[in-house]
Amino acid sequence: MELSRDTHWIDNAPARPSGSGTVTLTNPSTGQVIGTAVDGSATDVDAAVRSANRALRDPAWRDLGPAERAALLRGLADALDRRGAELAELVSTQNGMPIKMVRWGNVGGSSASYRYFADLAEQQIVEDERATPYSRTRVRREPVGTVGIIAPWNGPQILVAWKLGPALAVGCTAVIKPAEETSLDAFVLAEAVAEAGFPPGVVNVVTGGRDTGAALVAHRGVHKVAFTGSTAAGRAIAEVCGSQLKPATLELGGKSAAIVLDDADLDAFGKAVTRICAPNSGQVCYSCTRVLAPRGSYDAVVDAVVAGMRTARLGDALFETTNFGPLVSARQRTRVEDYVDLGSSEGADLVLGGSRPAGLDRGFFVMPTVFRGVDNSMRIAREEIFGPVLVVIAYDGDDEAVAIANDSDYGLGGSVFTADPERGLGIARRVETGSIGINTYEPTLDAPFGGVKGSGLGRELGPEGLEAYVEYKSIYNAPAM
Repeated sequence: MELSRDTHWIDNAPARPSGSGTVTLTNPSTGQVIGTAVDGSATDVDAAVRSANRALRDPAWRDLGPAERAALLRGLADALDRRGAELAELVSTQNGMPIKMVRWGNVGGSSASYRYFADLAEQQIVEDERATPYSRTRVRREPVGTVGIIAPWNGPQILVAWKLGPALAVGCTAVIKPAEETSLDAFVLAEAVAEAGFPPGVVNVVTGGRDTGAALVAHRGVHKVAFTGSTAAGRAIAEVCGSQLKPATLELGGKSAAIVLDDADLDAFGKAVTRICAPNSGQVCYSCTRVLAPRGSYDAVVDAVVAGMRTARLGDALFETTNFGPLVSARQRTRVEDYVDLGSSEGADLVLGGSRPAGLDRGFFVMPTVFRGVDNSMRIAREEIFGPVLVVIAYDGDDEAVAIANDSDYGLGGSVFTADPERGLGIARRVETGSIGINTYEPTLDAPFGGVKGSGLGRELGPEGLEAYVEYKSIYNAPAM
């Protein structure tokens, strides 16, 4: 499959770049180059931001009410559904996510998100009056402005939808900078936006690498940044936004804990391991890659983890039988392999995987990997690996389990496995994290999602997800005489 794109998307149409730089796109399942995309310059970013700012002031967008914006969002969801097969194949080919997972999350999950935010848009109260015997004030909710959206490669559609949906619901405009590894599917989204009837300039796309993203963050015409990615990149973005006093929503890394209590159903836990602890070959920020096991049943928990990871079916991401795809790049595979070597040198016991799979000579594959005998002070227990590497840590008693879970620079996800949901709820309340599941883990559209500590700032999803895109204006009236 040869795929290339030699334009950006500005004002609802392809836009020629100012320079000739390109980024190379590779299929992680085969290791073969599949095409190129434009490496956008600061000049290209400026053109897109100016377009978004014009649209922000244009009555064609500015004067639409909540119900009209909701209708456009539903039209966008319908347009994406019509492109579902194309979008799924494109995402899977670019990032190596198994196509069944892409259909469920990046395609179906994205259109569901736009419909959810359409429903919220209709419920908005744009202006309300607050009166007391001494004052009468109107409180008005206005869009924050033009939003710079920087998306990651592991969720290139769904994680844009979690940002773009609320932004459009309240009347913002946007410039999207996709990850360079997944540059192409952003144009399918852009074409769907145009087909749905959004005015020109409301949604723009500029492709490129780190410099392109940095130019978008730093642009004075961007009034808010919404980013999902690494903690290091998030800190750099926060520094720039802080210097300009503009808000940022940052959904960053994680090293989440799956706490297996002494009464847990280990068969059920083992069947959930690949989905909760290593989704998308561990390339999901909320993966519960630290498994905390009671010392009295430590060996049984390790066996359950190993059995669960053995169910992984590695292969080309486009194959229907694949549930464990490649890592996104040769560089990422090398990073994971380096961590495997580090784990062994730290004294952990490698009990599964750790190598490249036999029979898959092409692509960036690593076997599902499990370490036992891990102490929470080891680097493989503290640093985000972003690959199919799980560590099993022993604990004595519920209090120590919570202490180990909280002894982390991160706080994004987590789970508690137990036969007693009330006991699990008590543990969940004590874990320092933005989200946690009991005998499961799955973000839902109707509840806020985000992290604490090094896992980020702000929340996406739920009615709370709209707040990051709203500015409040108070209009005071003279009291009646």
